[in-house]
Amino acid sequence: MTNLQENLEYLEHIANNPKKQLENYRKAGKDIIGTFPYYTPEVLADAAGIVPMGMWGAQTEISQARKYLVAFACPIMQSCMELGLNGSYCGVKAVMIPAMCDTLRCVTQDFKMGVRDIACIPFTYPQNRRIKAAVEYLAAEFEMVKERIEEIYGVRIEDERIQQSIAVYNEHSASMRRFSELAKDHLDIITPVMRHAVFKSAWFMTKAEHLAVMKKINEALVERPLHCFDGRRVVLTGITAEPEQLLQILADQNLAVVGDDVAQESRQYRTDIPEGGSGLERLAKQWMERIDPMAHDEKIRRVDLLEQLLRDNGAQALIVCMMKFCDPEEYEFVAYNRQLREHGWPVLSIDIDQQPSNYDQARTRIQTLAEML
Repeated sequence: MTNLQENLEYLEHIANNPKKQLENYRKAGKDIIGTFPYYTPEVLADAAGIVPMGMWGAQTEISQARKYLVAFACPIMQSCMELGLNGSYCGVKAVMIPAMCDTLRCVTQDFKMGVRDIACIPFTYPQNRRIKAAVEYLAAEFEMVKERIEEIYGVRIEDERIQQSIAVYNEHSASMRRFSELAKDHLDIITPVMRHAVFKSAWFMTKAEHLAVMKKINEALVERPLHCFDGRRVVLTGITAEPEQLLQILADQNLAVVGDDVAQESRQYRTDIPEGGSGLERLAKQWMERIDPMAHDEKIRRVDLLEQLLRDNGAQALIVCMMKFCDPEEYEFVAYNRQLREHGWPVLSIDIDQQPSNYDQARTRIQTLAEML
């Protein structure tokens, strides 16, 4: 139990102190590359011995970023721009930015012009994902990203090293899926806040380092007696389930998170990097199988995915962490909200922002949900 608690608290500390983690890597002589949300080809940086660190913004007041982004732009992008402009990303040589939505497309140019001491590596994911040309196009985009990393950091990224990093990333994804399964049987120690911290910490560590800790945590959870949780269980979906105060409200109402389709958490680990072809081709093929509002499908597969998550995890309700002004998330909400409600599943949508504010309204709505279940 002690080792389990220590490992959980270690990851929680990293999740809450990304700047300190960046400084530790810098002191160890490591180069850093920033990865904007989400699905950046981290593997390419890892294969070069560069540490990829996630950029998910922070709870911060927006001032300088207003010169570049409209007030109704995604809060994460506003926050990332603000942090870049005020020097919080000092020590990062370059950032990878996927142009997957209107705001991200703008940010690829805004960041390049506004934050001139950090190189910007933009790239684009194809949305027609059912043709061979899509894989070829995306592999070419990743080749461009690879060449830019080599140029900026003065390294060579060999395919053999990419293949080795892919193996680590796939193993790490499996460990995170395993953790999600084990966690729902230990809801006394894997609270909503702690569960989130475990997932979030992976953005600020090399995957090999995070994997080593996750193996210990999973082994300890397997050996630990099952906990009989007497509250209600929910599934989360959205981009992020932050800030911590929001998750603490769930715990205060005796609601446990037993599964998620959150971009910052489980969503990224759902699809392994497939076998076959060069490292770049394998990375490209992974995108073709993603289920995500940022990835076009003729049928919105997320509708059935969420219902399956609720059913498989014995959940009583879905809580939607709706990032303000996120058009792709709002578009799909209409479809899955209708089907889930028709099938008897309660659905609660909570607005997520990254400017400091109180969550009294969210507390009232979550408390009401808890009393209904």
